[in-house]
Amino acid sequence: MSKIAQENKTGNDLNIRKRFNFFGAHIDPLTMEETLGRIDEIIKNREVTQHVVINVAKLVMMQKDNRLREIINSCGLINVDGQGIVWGAQLMNFYVPERVAGIDLMQDLIKHAAWKGYRVYLLGASEEVIKAVVNVWYTQYPNLEIAGYRNGYFSEREESEIVANIQNSHADILFVAMSSPKKELFLNKYLDSLGVPFTMGVGGSFDVVAGKVKRAPVWMQRIGLEWFFRFLSEPKRMWRRYLVTNTVFAWMLVRALFEKCLLALIRRIML
Repeated sequence: MSKIAQENKTGNDLNIRKRFNFFGAHIDPLTMEETLGRIDEIIKNREVTQHVVINVAKLVMMQKDNRLREIINSCGLINVDGQGIVWGAQLMNFYVPERVAGIDLMQDLIKHAAWKGYRVYLLGASEEVIKAVVNVWYTQYPNLEIAGYRNGYFSEREESEIVANIQNSHADILFVAMSSPKKELFLNKYLDSLGVPFTMGVGGSFDVVAGKVKRAPVWMQRIGLEWFFRFLSEPKRMWRRYLVTNTVFAWMLVRALFEKCLLALIRRIML
């Protein structure tokens, strides 16, 4: 049997839409607005919370990486990033109101932080990129409080110093621009030591903000083809992530749907 959820909650009321389990991954079926509201609560209550987004590549990775699965499922806030996950969950009769892409949440949260007065710390990417990101955001949001920033090129011996700097910055939000599973492992390892209420891995989003990487047109994002745009942009680097993992996910979904139909047929026969 596949690891399909034990819960299947649907509806439009936030109190009804509870976290569910989809192929071993926990998912919070929230809208962007609801996610921002939850982050406000986290910061207000000074809760120490690790945020993560689930896409097809990460879901497939979690099938074989038990440690990564444990870390992700322990996170306090888990959004659906990939449109494929939204469609797949809906096929399995789970209610997911919308895709909350990590880069969109980061951009909305920066605007929100400037308005609310939240202090933001940036960690990751190259020195050139992270400085460009700081300049872009200061230009867009003059009231934004950037508590500090540090590039992502550091050794394990430097980690304790970096953690101390983040803690001393009194940041409310920490963005970590590293690849998976590095960002999830780093945040899980130091979550309690960082002293930051809301921490979020943002992958290569800093490169997009800095203008080094182009994002897919909005129409491709809306129809779930952002992955294809990235594949065409960087085929040598992205072929395995998208072509292989998408195929694996499609097979997982077909098998799960077949099992679901088979069980329904058996129940009908036995009645």
